[in-house]
Amino acid sequence: MLNLLKGRTETVATDDRLIADFLSGFSIEVMPRTAAKVEDFRALLPQGTRVYVAHIEGTPIEEMVATAKRLRDEGFAPMPHIPARIIKDAAELEEWLVRYTQEAGVDQALLLAGGVTQPYGAFDSSMKMMETGLFQKHGLKRLHVGGHPEGNKDIDADGSSAIADAALAWKQAFAQETGVEMAIVTQFAFAAKPIVDWAERLRNAGISLPIHVGIAGPAKLQTLIKYAISCGVGPSLKVLQKRAMDLTKLMLPYEPNDVVAELAAWQAEHPEGLIKQVHFFPLGGIKTNAEWVNGRLDAVK
Repeated sequence: MLNLLKGRTETVATDDRLIADFLSGFSIEVMPRTAAKVEDFRALLPQGTRVYVAHIEGTPIEEMVATAKRLRDEGFAPMPHIPARIIKDAAELEEWLVRYTQEAGVDQALLLAGGVTQPYGAFDSSMKMMETGLFQKHGLKRLHVGGHPEGNKDIDADGSSAIADAALAWKQAFAQETGVEMAIVTQFAFAAKPIVDWAERLRNAGISLPIHVGIAGPAKLQTLIKYAISCGVGPSLKVLQKRAMDLTKLMLPYEPNDVVAELAAWQAEHPEGLIKQVHFFPLGGIKTNAEWVNGRLDAVK
């Protein structure tokens, strides 16, 4: 019995180590209005953490820049979203980049098409912004782009991935030509298999960009289902729906224990794979998310 317990303890310790290794260097995102409620990010996140600043339609650029500056001043690496479809033209894009770099010390950004259906002006995709050369002109050294393990009907209306795949190949070529550091940041999903299958398919197709896997942080089940449906999460939504059918779990908060453990184990077994880091969507609050991650990092100290 003692030997069995010892073996079990060693297995748990190994699993904890794999999870901590996988979570190490995680990133997380905030919006200006949620960041304003955080008294001090230094009490929540490891110093140097990359913090994405989500730009929701209607948010003034002044609030975005101020949030990025605050994060930089507190010792973090701000990465603002640059949503193509809410930018009128190259002049406005350059104005934003000047403000981010000069006022907030920003040297990285997440480039997205953006959630609006009708573009405000000249840009309908991140590629159109990249073609301007403005990111290189203003010294942005790292550009991240979006990925969709379970597909995106807004990009490929026929349910395939042809357009999305071609866009990733174009962006990889752009990174190689310009020397900019690039990674793919994914939409969140609730199961490991579709993420792994997608990552392996991309690798087999010649994509070599590292993947930062989007994970929804701990939150109420109803909150997650609402966000998942609005964000177009695919088949892995069934994980939440199945949980909602279990009355013993319905009122309990969701935590991403299973998906993180499975991805951590897969990454450890496949170091050649594209999956490299974790990016958290703190749908249940940044404090709750940070405490969940810190608990797993602290478990192996």
